[in-house]
Amino acid sequence: MEESDAAEGVAVQLIDGEGEFAAEGAERFMAAAGVAGCGLSYAVVSIMGPQSSGKSTLLNQLFGTNFREMDAFRGRSQTTKGIWIARCVGVEPCTVVLDLEGTDGRERGEDDTAFEKQSSLFALAISDIVLINMWCHDIGREQAANKPLLKTVFQVMMRLFSPRKTTLLFVIRDKTRTPLEHLEPVLREDIQKIWNSVAKPEAHKDTPISEFFNVQVTALSSFEEKEDQFREQVQQLRQRFSNSIAPGGLAGDRRGVVPASGFLFSSQQIWKVIRENKDLDLPAHKVMVATVRCDEIANEKFGCITSDTEWLDVESAVQSGPVPGFGKKLGNIVEVHLQEYDKEAIYFDEAVRKGKRQHLESRILNLVQSAFQKMLTHLRTKALEKFKTGLNSSLESGKGFAVSARENNECSLKDFEQGCADAIIKQANWDCSKILEKVRRDIEDHALSIRESKLSELTTHAKEKLRKALAEPVESLFDAADQTTWTSIRNVYKRETEAILPEFLKTLCGFEMEYAPAEEMVSKLRDYARSVVESKAKEESSKVLIHMKDRFTTVFSHDKDSIPRVWTGKEDVRAIAKEARSAALKLLSVMVAIRWDDEPDRIESILTSTLLEGSVVSKIAHAASADPLASTTWEEIPPKHTMITPSQCKSLWKQFKSETEFTITQAVSTQQAHRRGNSKLPPPWAIVAIAILGFNEIMVLLRNPIYVFLLFVGYLMFKALAMQLDVSREFQNGVVPGIISVSAKLLPTIQNLVNKVAAEQQAEHQHPHPQAAESPQPQMQPPPPLLLSPRSPMSELRRLHMPSSPRKAVSPVPSSSSSSSSSAVSSPRHVGEDQKPRPGVGEPENQSTIADSIV
Repeated sequence: MEESDAAEGVAVQLIDGEGEFAAEGAERFMAAAGVAGCGLSYAVVSIMGPQSSGKSTLLNQLFGTNFREMDAFRGRSQTTKGIWIARCVGVEPCTVVLDLEGTDGRERGEDDTAFEKQSSLFALAISDIVLINMWCHDIGREQAANKPLLKTVFQVMMRLFSPRKTTLLFVIRDKTRTPLEHLEPVLREDIQKIWNSVAKPEAHKDTPISEFFNVQVTALSSFEEKEDQFREQVQQLRQRFSNSIAPGGLAGDRRGVVPASGFLFSSQQIWKVIRENKDLDLPAHKVMVATVRCDEIANEKFGCITSDTEWLDVESAVQSGPVPGFGKKLGNIVEVHLQEYDKEAIYFDEAVRKGKRQHLESRILNLVQSAFQKMLTHLRTKALEKFKTGLNSSLESGKGFAVSARENNECSLKDFEQGCADAIIKQANWDCSKILEKVRRDIEDHALSIRESKLSELTTHAKEKLRKALAEPVESLFDAADQTTWTSIRNVYKRETEAILPEFLKTLCGFEMEYAPAEEMVSKLRDYARSVVESKAKEESSKVLIHMKDRFTTVFSHDKDSIPRVWTGKEDVRAIAKEARSAALKLLSVMVAIRWDDEPDRIESILTSTLLEGSVVSKIAHAASADPLASTTWEEIPPKHTMITPSQCKSLWKQFKSETEFTITQAVSTQQAHRRGNSKLPPPWAIVAIAILGFNEIMVLLRNPIYVFLLFVGYLMFKALAMQLDVSREFQNGVVPGIISVSAKLLPTIQNLVNKVAAEQQAEHQHPHPQAAESPQPQMQPPPPLLLSPRSPMSELRRLHMPSSPRKAVSPVPSSSSSSSSSAVSSPRHVGEDQKPRPGVGEPENQSTIADSIV
């Protein structure tokens, strides 16, 4: 089947131009096309008609074959030589088509019609359907439409072969306004006259033509002038060949069908019988002599022109560029050689002489036509280059594109037409309309390419302006996203498109475009602007978690006046955290979808009720019934405008909460540290209890002031001793290690203090300083208190929950003067502040509980 499909439509020569049957090629064709295995389910179609009447074109259009067609640019000449065969494409049953050499061709001569008769007779003998191609204007003429040939074929066919019914389908080409109903009766009458005039055997003397032939008529429009209508009519005609061998079909009345396996052998034998019939190829004697001699003279003159030096110079010159006066020079050369032919052939048969002269003239014109085509090619290139140069100059001067293209097009075509008129020779009737159409098409193609390039530049520039005008504003609007974000984006989109697109439309006026294409381009730019907004929205939505954390941090860490919060302990962290999360959730609701319309939606309320306000009970209820976020689409939003699905929102919110918990815990810890740092006095209830329970002791101290002094001195000593021992630092590692460490250092520390005091007193008695009262030594300030302020660094906040490493014991200050003792004794306030317990050891147990509850 693959070989059959590959062979369908491929043409193979069955009989060459010399009348030789190509048996080997035909056998390969039958095998490749799969005809031999079709049995009786096949049909044979052939076509006959005048030369250059479009037979091959009709077969190719009708059956999908690839018979060689005439090149109109090279003039009307013989295209098909001999008989060619091919299998039709897409026609059932298997249909084989024969393309015959055209009749009445100048290549074979006026009277040398033997091959024409033989091929026509062969076609009628082996075909089920014979297409007779004829011009519409030939109907009613005596010598046209193959009438003499048909008469001879009818006679010989009846004499040589047993009768078989063949369908004669007359195809009227280039149908005029005359209705087919008026043409068909005339044609049928002519066919009947031919049949009546044929000498028939006695057995078939009164047999009607319908016994041997099924005559049908159809008409087709002109292929060149009405190509679309022609193709439509051909397709209608093609349908008549489907199931052609069925009863009532074109080949439904076949008789004595040869099986497909014997078709090739039968055809070869029929052609042999036709070739041996002497009545078909015996011309008149004088015609034969005139034909032979005129052929010799014509060949001799043709050889002379091929070696003519003047012609060779013109041919060489035209290869490099246009030749001025080309037509006049070439016409003189052709005329000289034709006149020499006329002198030598003047005494031969006039009809043959004229026919051979026309044939010689045709050969000469075919010889010089290549130079003529080269000349036209130079003119074509010159016209195109002139158009390109002129168009560029006009555009650079500021003219509109349409005006520039029109003016330069007219100027270039005018120059080309003048060059064509100078290049045509008088003996030829060459038509330059085709090449002129090509030049016009070249110019139009170049103009179209420049036009497309300019329009592309304008479009690219407009897109760039739209991108710059929309990308940054949309990005800034998403940075400050709120309920009015999409309204603002729509306003920005409307403002920028209304500013840029009318300017673009005004620029298009120079191209003189129609309204519809211009509006389409503007519409595409408007769509591009939407795509810029949507692309930027999708880009920002991919960073929604970062935006949410930034929004949370901004609201949580700053008050309404955008001033950074100081966590003094008076702030409601729970309410602030909820407000910050609500702001982040609103931002999320803005970025979940693209909203080109102003229709309200419930996305924000769904997210708020599900993620922010949902309690444990409501979550359990949602899980038991229907979770509004357990979906991949929003009810009010089309899928193509959804940037973040409900399920993704749920996942993002979970991640957002886990990443912002530390910020809340940090604020709670800062508040508690601030409270501990500012709690210098005991609670009021403790003061009242002390006052009531210690009233007697207070009165004793008031009555004996010496006790107050002794207590104060003892407090100072205890404070100095605690500072030297760094008690709070020692107890950070635990109570038992702290007691052991302090016990080991207690006695040495007391001895050092006593020794220092004694040494200082002795030094004062031995070396009194007269100016001590006037200029006291600067006292060493104790180290700053280690209280935790609201602005403490992160490391200090983390140290609230983790035990810190033991510090080195504070070394005593060198005692060079009385500054050390005075610092330890006379600065009880500083010592008290330094020895305050640091956070981290003995913190309230409910500290983490409060933070967790807020989180």
